[in-house]
Amino acid sequence: MKRLLLCIFFTAATVGGLEFATAAAAPAAAAAGDAAGSRPEVEVETSMGNFTIKLNSGRAPLTVANFLKYVDSGQYTNTLFHRVVANFVIQGGGYDTNYKLKPAPIKTFNESGNGLTNQRGTVGLARAVDPHSGDCQFYVNLYDNSELDPSEARWGYAVFGRIVSGMDVVDAIGNVATGARGPFKQDAPIRPVIIKRIVRVTNPS
Repeated sequence: MKRLLLCIFFTAATVGGLEFATAAAAPAAAAAGDAAGSRPEVEVETSMGNFTIKLNSGRAPLTVANFLKYVDSGQYTNTLFHRVVANFVIQGGGYDTNYKLKPAPIKTFNESGNGLTNQRGTVGLARAVDPHSGDCQFYVNLYDNSELDPSEARWGYAVFGRIVSGMDVVDAIGNVATGARGPFKQDAPIRPVIIKRIVRVTNPS
C-alpha cells in the first residue's frame, strides 16, 4: 500500500472493530445536519496556480473547524507541497520554504468514518500513526485511493473537502519531478511548489 509522509511517515494504523465504531460515532451524529451544514470554500494560491476547495462542515465538522483555524491564523502562508506521488496524492501545509516543520499544536479527532471516501479530487487530513494526530497537513487525492478509507479493522484518513476549481493545477503539481530535498529522501518536488497562502472565499459557489 502506498504511504504518505507526515513528519516521519503517514501510515495506516489498525485498531479493533469496537474502537473504530466509537470513532465513527461523532461524524455520524453530525451527518444528520449535512444538508443544512455550511460548505465554506477556500482558495489555495500556489506557485503553480490556484485551486479551490469546498469544505464539508456537515460531514467533517471537527476537521473543517480545525483546518479553518489554521487558515485564519496564516499557518499555510509560504509553506510547501513537500510530498508528491504521481497517481496517488500531493501533500503539504506543514513545512516552510526552508523545509522546517512549522509548529502545529492543535490536533483533531479522526472523522474518517463520516461517509466521505478518498476519491480523486477529494481533500483529506494527513496524520501520523496515532489516528488522532492530524493537525495542519492536508493532501489531495490524484486518484481513487480506497486504501486510505476506514474499515472495521483499521482507522482511515478523514476526507473533509473536494476540489471544485483548479484540478488542472493539482494535476500539474502531481506530475512535477521529485527526489531528495531537505529532510526528505524521496518524493519531494525538485523545484519547490510553494503554497503562497490559503484564504476563505468570500462568496462561495
